[in-house]
Amino acid sequence: MNSDAARESGQAAYNLACELFPINRSITGPGVRQTLAILTREMPELTTHAVPSGTQAFDWVVPDEWEVREAYIEDPEGNRIIDFKINNLHLMGYSEPVNCELPLDELQAHLYSLPDQPDAIPYVTSYYSRRWGFCLSHHQRLSLKPGQYRVRIDATLAPGSLNYGEVLIAGDSVEELFLSTYICHPSMANNELSGPVVATEIVKWLISRDRLPYSFRVVFIPETIGSICYLSHNLGVMKERVRAGFNITCVGDDRAYSFLPSRDGNTLADRAALHALQHVAGEFERYSWWDRGSDERQYCAPDIDLPVASIMRSKYGAYPEYHTSLDNLDLISPAGLAGAIRVVQGAILAAEQDRHFKINVLGEPQLGKRGLYPTISTKNSGETVRLMMNVISQLDGRTSLLEVSNRVGAAIWDIYPIVLKLVEAGLVDDLSLTVQPSNI
Repeated sequence: MNSDAARESGQAAYNLACELFPINRSITGPGVRQTLAILTREMPELTTHAVPSGTQAFDWVVPDEWEVREAYIEDPEGNRIIDFKINNLHLMGYSEPVNCELPLDELQAHLYSLPDQPDAIPYVTSYYSRRWGFCLSHHQRLSLKPGQYRVRIDATLAPGSLNYGEVLIAGDSVEELFLSTYICHPSMANNELSGPVVATEIVKWLISRDRLPYSFRVVFIPETIGSICYLSHNLGVMKERVRAGFNITCVGDDRAYSFLPSRDGNTLADRAALHALQHVAGEFERYSWWDRGSDERQYCAPDIDLPVASIMRSKYGAYPEYHTSLDNLDLISPAGLAGAIRVVQGAILAAEQDRHFKINVLGEPQLGKRGLYPTISTKNSGETVRLMMNVISQLDGRTSLLEVSNRVGAAIWDIYPIVLKLVEAGLVDDLSLTVQPSNI
């Protein structure tokens, strides 16, 4: 992707994040469906699915659906001091309905704040235990005066469905590359919205390409219960077809890039993601499996063992605004999103182009008679020939092209067109499925 296209894609992702930001998402409910409807407008190829509450999914059960109409606290003078309509983070996720008056000392047991971040509203949930609560800044909490407070939460917890979206794109092979992101958090920008808006731009890019060597499976799901539910319906075909997968989360800021490996640590997904980060981002934070916390936990669980690694910018839990109201639209940027799009594209290309090739002549080949050696010698032509000869020296049929590119110190999408020229010239045999060149 050239710089102009990258800027346009990053701006489009940011604009979509701004539109999605106010929606109250949770693991179930109308916020997820509203989000999926907007994503379907952007990607007509997206299909949506509903899994009824009470459905068994491995060791879990799909919970009741949560819908909020109104939630607020009024102080002793009748002033509405906390209002879900002003900031949906004010209401603890999955709060049960309540309509009561109680003194401040009893209300305190239902309030959540962060003393070490006194200006932030925390994000708190209670999905699987019935309770209610409100979140507020610690400064506001300290300002509350004794007296009777009125609390109202007009919400429903009732059988409904868990919803998710899926894009299936057919390629030359039934083997697949897999992308996953989540749509279950309310108004937070990096931790929630950066993933789906980047994935949306990736889907558009995939569909725009002339040819795809592999098919693609891209899912927009509620985190944890959504991935578990999706796996419970699709594990058989995924274990058979998925060659590499990437969990896309927290990819909107411009502070850092981050990588978290699969449980195996040496899958094609791991190698492709690391290669893309090295050649697109340059510097990045490298985490271990013990630092996991997103849906890679489900995709890499024992006996599931899908080759899925996580690509991030500032990793979840590792930046101060995480799970607070400070994770807002000012934290992410079009440039940050554009950088993440380029890294994911690079990881996809690395996975696609990681093929095996073998030189079919003994000794160093004569490039000139095949029109592969420049007839005018310049500094740049010498560098090009040197790179070609270095690549040729590694094409033994056993070493994959991704490893070849790592050895010669070049991005795989830069050496892949060179290898295709060698194939066309009859010097090199493609031992794998032939794909067309592409670049970022």
